[in-house]
Amino acid sequence: MHLGLIGCGNIVKTLLGFLDAPDAPDVTRITLLVRAGQCDRAQDEIAAMTPKAEIVEETADLIAARPDLIVEAAGHAGVAEHVGPCLEAGFDVVVVSVGALSDTDLAARLETAARAGGARIILPAGAVGGIDIVSALSASGEVTLTYRGTKPPKAWAGSPAAEALDLDTLESAAVFFTGTAREAAAQFPKNANVAATLALAGPGLDKTRVELVADPAAPGNVHSYEVVSPAAKVRVEIENLPSNGNAKTSVATIYSVLREIRNHIGPMVI
Repeated sequence: MHLGLIGCGNIVKTLLGFLDAPDAPDVTRITLLVRAGQCDRAQDEIAAMTPKAEIVEETADLIAARPDLIVEAAGHAGVAEHVGPCLEAGFDVVVVSVGALSDTDLAARLETAARAGGARIILPAGAVGGIDIVSALSASGEVTLTYRGTKPPKAWAGSPAAEALDLDTLESAAVFFTGTAREAAAQFPKNANVAATLALAGPGLDKTRVELVADPAAPGNVHSYEVVSPAAKVRVEIENLPSNGNAKTSVATIYSVLREIRNHIGPMVI
């Protein structure tokens, strides 16, 4: 398999490590798109991790390489800049930065591009489980979904939470945001992809209620939600370890991307 990657941050680097495991999907070639001016630095860094990767700086060069699947892990700006042209050129794209779709205009442009190219926007489950039943229950009638995201204070550093709370001296759990999934995704682009994913699978970005919490006692990144529908009531709580080097991202997110790659090439999809 020839894999295209957009981004060169923690998610991509961790994924490259996972792809070297003996039981990993058979990826024989990688084309990695990085920001302009970063090619030389990325080349040295990535070459130390895998000999399979070619580094490019232009979306057109990624498209010209003709990968079998593209994975985006470059944040909201990366989605806006690169994903549309890839879809329009006919390439399926796994969008890790799901919160970018809280931008109504961007979401519409990407859907138009996907239709034009006969491609798919693939949203991975990321750090949360149960997306399948949330999506299934959305067809049963009116659905309500409430989500609570709890992370250690350091995971909220650099976000608006740092303006609402003194994260360095926090001694107990503190709620610093309540609102819709759309609002959460827009205000916390590096922390609220789970809220956006649940909302898009369920009642929508404007009907999903979100509560974000900083808790010094949190054992990791904890995601809990409740879905109520005519067909079933579901309660889920997941405690994730953060990925190495980025407290904001759960390591389960990267395993979720690995699953999407495996499903793309495997004879059986679960």
